[in-house]
Amino acid sequence: MLCLAALLSGCSTAPPRNPEDVCAIFQQYPSWHQAALKTQIEWGAPVQVPMAIIYQESSFRSDAVPPKRYLLGFIPWGRISTAYGYSQALDSTWGQYKQETGKSFVKRSDFADSIDFIGWYMSKSRQVNGTAMSDAYGQYLNYHEGWTGYRRQSYLSKSWLPPVARKVQERSQRYAQQYAQCRDSLPKRGWFW
Repeated sequence: MLCLAALLSGCSTAPPRNPEDVCAIFQQYPSWHQAALKTQIEWGAPVQVPMAIIYQESSFRSDAVPPKRYLLGFIPWGRISTAYGYSQALDSTWGQYKQETGKSFVKRSDFADSIDFIGWYMSKSRQVNGTAMSDAYGQYLNYHEGWTGYRRQSYLSKSWLPPVARKVQERSQRYAQQYAQCRDSLPKRGWFW
């Protein structure tokens, strides 16, 4: 029974102890660094940008979900969206990612799959809207509003959103500075790539 409990508890990865320091994150979870590098190679997403987006979206929680809606203020009535996991990807966008990439056995609760999804999304934001891969501010607005919403500048009607995107940009810049100090000491390759 104790072995089963230990096995089940190992299925979910705890958020990093120090999420403000990307070097500490990668030292705690070397496989996350390998996944971030793989995403950078495959999609051209600089390591710091998807990491800053994941911080904002889920605080590195594999089982993150949006808040519940309530009918009459107290009767639970589902969630405000279908977002789930590290990336907070919606069901529909996750389905599009799976279809376009042919990656059918991916999970939003898996860090490597989630960061790959964000890399794919960022790559499409560059193709569709011309948003530079290093532009964490623009990439986050694309990510939050969708490609069409970004193009229509729907974020301008949400006074709270541009400041959140600026936080993502600032965190991305901090992560980039930190990463420059530690990247040479971190493992570079996984077993399968």
